[in-house]
Amino acid sequence: MCRAVRRLRKRLGRRGEVLVILGIGKIVWGVGYIVETGPAERGLEMLTAMCPLSSWAWLWIVAGVITGGSAFLPAGRDKWGFVAAQAPPTVWATAYAVSFLAGVYPRGFFLFVFYATHHVALIVWASKVREETPPARPAHPGAARGAG
Repeated sequence: MCRAVRRLRKRLGRRGEVLVILGIGKIVWGVGYIVETGPAERGLEMLTAMCPLSSWAWLWIVAGVITGGSAFLPAGRDKWGFVAAQAPPTVWATAYAVSFLAGVYPRGFFLFVFYATHHVALIVWASKVREETPPARPAHPGAARGAG
């Protein structure tokens, strides 16, 4: 089991690990909106005016699948995973900002800042993380030991 986990982590790299974590989180968050079909959350009236939150849940789920799936792409080709990871929290942050600015939901400002920093900004930062490159091997087997 440990060997399989090590092999998977090596295959994913740092960026891939982040994408898997983000993908799982987004899928779970979206499923939560489908499982709980109660009243709409305050501050998200801009969204619920267009369709119910159970429909918006699919934005989180689809973004999570794209994000998690992109983890298995080589670094540099995983860009769309980070773009997909940005979509749902950006939509939620915008809805909360609008609800605050419209005077509908005073707490919307704080939720906007939460989504903007803990989701959007963190994802932007993670997208800029470079994969570690292993140390270069010497061209000749004995070259690293020095001439001596």
